[in-house]
Amino acid sequence: MYDVWKNALAEIEQQISAANFSTWFQDTSLISTANGNIIIGVKNSFFVKQLRNRYLDIITTALKNNNITINTIDFEVQAKVKSKVRPREVIAGKDPIKERVKAIRNTNDMKSVLSNGLNQKYTLDNFVIGSNNDLAVSAAKSIIAAPGTRYNPFFLYGGPGLGKTHLVQAIGNELLKKDPNLKVFYTPISHFYSDFIDAIQNGKGKEFNRKFQKLDVLIIDDFQFIVNKEKSQEEFFNIFNDLFLLNKQIIVTSDRLPSQIKTVDECLASRLTWAGAFDLQLPKFEDKCAILRAKADLMGAEVEPEAIEYIAENVNTNIRDLEGEFSTILLMSEVRGLTPLELIENGSVSVNKTTKLRPTSPKQIVEKVAKYYNLSVKEMTGKSRIAHIKTARQVAMFLLSNELKLSTNKIAAEVGVKDHTTVMHGIKKIKQDLKLNFTLRDQIEEIKEKIYG
Repeated sequence: MYDVWKNALAEIEQQISAANFSTWFQDTSLISTANGNIIIGVKNSFFVKQLRNRYLDIITTALKNNNITINTIDFEVQAKVKSKVRPREVIAGKDPIKERVKAIRNTNDMKSVLSNGLNQKYTLDNFVIGSNNDLAVSAAKSIIAAPGTRYNPFFLYGGPGLGKTHLVQAIGNELLKKDPNLKVFYTPISHFYSDFIDAIQNGKGKEFNRKFQKLDVLIIDDFQFIVNKEKSQEEFFNIFNDLFLLNKQIIVTSDRLPSQIKTVDECLASRLTWAGAFDLQLPKFEDKCAILRAKADLMGAEVEPEAIEYIAENVNTNIRDLEGEFSTILLMSEVRGLTPLELIENGSVSVNKTTKLRPTSPKQIVEKVAKYYNLSVKEMTGKSRIAHIKTARQVAMFLLSNELKLSTNKIAAEVGVKDHTTVMHGIKKIKQDLKLNFTLRDQIEEIKEKIYG
């Protein structure tokens, strides 16, 4: 029975995020399958509710794929559930879970979750739209309405944990919902080049290429990892051209623009952004509140507005961390019998892992920015129009506005400019540059680390 559950978990792990798998399936066990009445062991009643509401369909499918007859599925709380999710072991050079997944992927059922690579949990209905992603979502909807036309290729970029994978897989799922006969394939670029290497080693390079030529929609995730893979780039370039000439939809995600990825061929980098590039930015406070409310609704949890606002205010990294902290607080709420707000108010929870303390004064920001750019405060706040000094001054304006919410008049006084219109222009310039300039993004993050460190 352990092997059955281990294999089922291997399938489940491919369909949900690593954080959710670790949270909800780490301490589970398969107690009984007698007469088709499945009993799964969990460690408390909160897990029963979450697994039944969120993952029952996935569990059912995984068990059926392992030839388990199912009449009912129940969950049983056990005081001490011995973990059945063991660390992956490499035996005779093979990872048993990877081998199991590989076997499942080799099935001929093109509509199964693993054959097309798509995770059915990713939909547009559960993707929260905000000011940080509305343009990308608009383009995604256009693709769903008419794939292979206006936004082809569709290049989506942004930092980790902002929803790139969710959005592009949602496009694939929505397209299949409209037309189940479409041949849609999602794959991380790391899988693409490892499969390509296997094909070359086995003398099946042409078959590998033909497999992709039959597609209607190709979705490539984490393109930045193609760095230093020249042969894989060449093969992808050929596949890209073949699909593009046939008006097939190509979708690519990355943590940065192709032109900013070292060793990527210039011609390929240019073609990937033919139809423009769309970025996902860090969510603003209002966006984070909307995300948490949507997650609470999805989980059937009642959470006070004050608790949602507290979490949104204090988690300043990405959506993945935001949702992770939220799930942790909900779990503690259930275990301790307190509401999320009561936990926060009595100091039982802290989000200091992602919380950043506010600087003590505007002076601190100005000094840190000047030092970062090897300038004195006097130089940076002077009247010089030299490019690197002007950029430093505008970065200081941006941080004073973004981190301290100072008025433009106050910012003008801090950085030594005459009026608020210059400040408005400087802030706007930095915001625009941040969409395309990852070097500037990195610089600002480094400055913030020095301020809050």
